[in-house]
Amino acid sequence: MRQEDCPLHYTMNLIGTKWKPLILFHLLKGPLRSGVLKESVPEISNKMFTQTVRELEKDGLISRKVFPEVPPKVEYELTETGKSLEAILLSLDAWGTEMAARI
Repeated sequence: MRQEDCPLHYTMNLIGTKWKPLILFHLLKGPLRSGVLKESVPEISNKMFTQTVRELEKDGLISRKVFPEVPPKVEYELTETGKSLEAILLSLDAWGTEMAARI
């Protein structure tokens, strides 16, 4: 089977970086302002945050809304496709909680 024909390969290309699952997970709560979302992943650099949300938006997993205010207000939200990852993200969170308790 070619890589491009593998569903898991496709999925990992969409969400398989260090930061994408964390950003998606925090957006499960609902729309978040850019600054609040970035603060929810304190280890991420500004450059990597910007790159990551742009990729997630390009891939149709999140949407970006800019409000015409001064200073500018930007809000991110899961799209319907992004919301379809909820069960997977919650399962990963539960698995991480269980593994951390074992250590």
